[in-house]
Amino acid sequence: MKWIRDLDLSQLQNWMIENNYPKYRAGQLYGWLWKREVDDFQQMRNLPLEMREKLAGEFCLERLETIDNRQSEDGCVKFALRLHDGNIVEMVLIPAPNRVTLCLSSQVGCALHCSFCATAHLGFTRNLSAYEIYGQALMADRLSRELYGMPLGNIVCMGMGEPLLNYDNILKALRMITSPDGMGWSPSRITLSTAGICDGIRRLAEEDFPIHLAVSLHTAVAEQRVELMPVARKYPLQDLSDALAFYHERTGERVTIEYLLLRDVNDRREHVEALLKFCKRFPVKINIIEYNEHPFSPFRASSDAVRDGFIRALEARNLVVNLRHSKGKEIAAACGQLACLKREGRQI
Repeated sequence: MKWIRDLDLSQLQNWMIENNYPKYRAGQLYGWLWKREVDDFQQMRNLPLEMREKLAGEFCLERLETIDNRQSEDGCVKFALRLHDGNIVEMVLIPAPNRVTLCLSSQVGCALHCSFCATAHLGFTRNLSAYEIYGQALMADRLSRELYGMPLGNIVCMGMGEPLLNYDNILKALRMITSPDGMGWSPSRITLSTAGICDGIRRLAEEDFPIHLAVSLHTAVAEQRVELMPVARKYPLQDLSDALAFYHERTGERVTIEYLLLRDVNDRREHVEALLKFCKRFPVKINIIEYNEHPFSPFRASSDAVRDGFIRALEARNLVVNLRHSKGKEIAAACGQLACLKREGRQI
């Protein structure tokens, strides 16, 4: 049995011809596969019954099943999704007054072992397929309309997993989200966040696909970054700087630097100076992120006074700095908290 969404439109047209069906039926089938939430060929009502049965005997459809959801006081909702093989991922809807943002996942678990992140404690199971990524957006758009009375407005690839370690599938999914054959979005509504996979950043720079790029930096002190983010052993800070300079040169786009403030770890004056030095080679916007504490981590959030001083020091050097307040902390839906766990620590 093959996954039918692995086939493009021309391959579906060939399948129709080979099986003595009119070629136009491929377009109808393609619409069901990418414009609607279906996990059963029998739901494709404008296709002949005999064709639906033949498709079901030859192909499989990925399945995303909502098995749990929790809403925080600030309106943020976290959904646990069971995949066809029983694995679970989480996605989060984050409302604002004029838009709703989806934080989607790209992998089951994560292989990077960042010391401050709850998802790291899951380890890595597998990559999500292109449709398992795309399907989160399709489902989230429907849920956004039901819960908040407005369509989904933005997507951030900042959930479980490292997107650039699932490069082909994340790019296929995002291209379908922006395709007229899919959701028809503008790429400018999508941000992809990476922990610093340099070869993936360079590949992305060479794509004709103007989504936004964010980098989880968290410290610009090379030795410290290795301790906090083991991926820095393979992709050292200098290599990351070179990759981001290449990205800006090829795209002309400003990079967003994400910086998680950890009390007495990366929030001192020397860390400000290191960050300023790192950001000299290319234009950046800096998102300062308040740390979301969780039971698996010894780290604590920086005090408000230290945080504000850190921001002022960056702004004094004419950098664009935003303070990002995380939503959904009490339901473990905030940045770095996604771990497919109930609050009391049992796996869903």
